[in-house]
Amino acid sequence: MLTKELIEILICPKCGEKIKYYKEENYLYCDACGKKYDIIDDIPIMIVDEEDNESNTK
Repeated sequence: MLTKELIEILICPKCGEKIKYYKEENYLYCDACGKKYDIIDDIPIMIVDEEDNESNTK
């Protein structure tokens, strides 16, 4: 489980906004850009691929 302290400092690597933790579904979500980040073995997978970077710069 992610700690409250960690969740409070996490920001979306795609847009830089705060993200929300959905504990029951076990993922992080950014309302600002709509990016969803899975959590695997209590590790947030917050990788932004090239396609995401290109859409963010347009």
